[in-house]
Amino acid sequence: MIFKYRLCEEERRSNLFIINNLFLSCNHIFAMKPGFIYIVTNYTNSTLYVGVTSDLYFRIKQHKNKQHPDSFSARYNLNKLIYFESFQMIEDAIAREKQLKAGSRIKKVKLIDSINPEWNDLYYNIEDYL
Repeated sequence: MIFKYRLCEEERRSNLFIINNLFLSCNHIFAMKPGFIYIVTNYTNSTLYVGVTSDLYFRIKQHKNKQHPDSFSARYNLNKLIYFESFQMIEDAIAREKQLKAGSRIKKVKLIDSINPEWNDLYYNIEDYL
């Protein structure tokens, strides 16, 4: 497969560029897999869980159906999606997840309140945000 693409000066210097959702370098071609970080809680909003996934809709559906009954989210009934962020590459989402998990509950609450002050379940409106 041959790509015809004119590189701008910045791309020539870095030897990295994107064509049709592919991350290209001089030696490799990587498919860009999107990623999401999300925060779920229970009905009383007493427990928070931060996770990462490449398919947000499917992953939250798993939480709601308690597909993994022995998991932390199933034990504490964490099935209400209250926050999420999307990323072009899953690696960026993983880094953000680690950052959020290292933060305090107060920081997470402020983040949630900034976009979802009523802590509504965003699951049913995911398409509106993507």
